[in-house]
Parts: sequence; structure tokens; C-alpha cells
Amino acid sequence: MAEPLPMRINWNPDIKHNQMERWICIYPAYINSKKTRQEGRRLPKENCVENPHYHEMRDVLSVTNMHFLVETLKYPREISREMQFRGRIRVQLRNADGTLCSKDFPSRESIMQYIAGKIPQLKTRQNKPGGESFHQPQPQSSGSGAAGGGGGGGGGGKKGKGKRR
Repeated sequence: MAEPLPMRINWNPDIKHNQMERWICIYPAYINSKKTRQEGRRLPKENCVENPHYHEMRDVLSVTNMHFLVETLKYPREISREMQFRGRIRVQLRNADGTLCSKDFPSRESIMQYIAGKIPQLKTRQNKPGGESFHQPQPQSSGSGAAGGGGGGGGGGKKGKGKRR
């Protein structure tokens, strides 16, 4: 069984930087090129990725020496409640004494730029365009063949009425 997450408490200035409450949160919407600034994008569009997922962010951060935590919470500005739009990453930016965990990542923006730069290099992203275009013609050809068969609800009758069973 998985280890339970530590209990959360309200923010307190006495909390050390290495405790989970002080870790920075990064939502996929922060680096989504399809979002506007009002919808939550934090980086310029040219530095962002199209529809990132928190699994991809996790894969990118797993290569670094950073401590991070994956949470399946919804971004407050996100309208949709689907699982596709859920998830966030908490990243430890500083040690308990306030020094940086990694000199490569001095700020949350640097972490977001690193993640946005590495997601297109993931194997799942590189295979996506070729795989989707390969599978798209198959449903279209089978769909047009089924529609031409005429086995539907009677051809050109009134809309919305089908056979009653």
C-alpha cells in the first residue's frame, strides 16, 4: 500500500523550505500554448508546448535531481473537470536553510522553461503526429462505407426519429 501523504496545514512563516507546503506548484496550463494569459499561461507562446499533460511534466522532472510530487488536482481556472485536464506538480526549489536545491533552476520560471523545452523531445511526443495521421484514414474509410450501406434508420425520413423497438 502506498505511503500516505503528509498532513497539510495552513501557511506559516516558520515552515521550512523543504516541507511540501513551501514547494512551488506547476500546472500544465502554465506552459500550454493553447491557453491565453487570462486562462493561466505564464510563459510566452513561443516557449510553450501544445496541450502538455502532468505525466509528461513528471517524466521530464524525473531525469533531474529535483524533488517533486505529483498531485491530481484541478487547476482553478480550468473549466473542464475531465481527468485529461487534472494534475499538478509540486517541486522543491529551496533547501531547509533557504539555499537553492539546484543552481540550474533558480526560479519557478526557469523550471517551467526547462519543462516546456524538454516535453517536445519526449518519445511520446515525437511519435504522436505520425501515429495519429496513420490511424486517421482508417476510421474515415470504414465510416463512409458503413454510411453508404444504408443499414441505418430508413434513409431520408424526418430527423431524430428512428425505428422503435
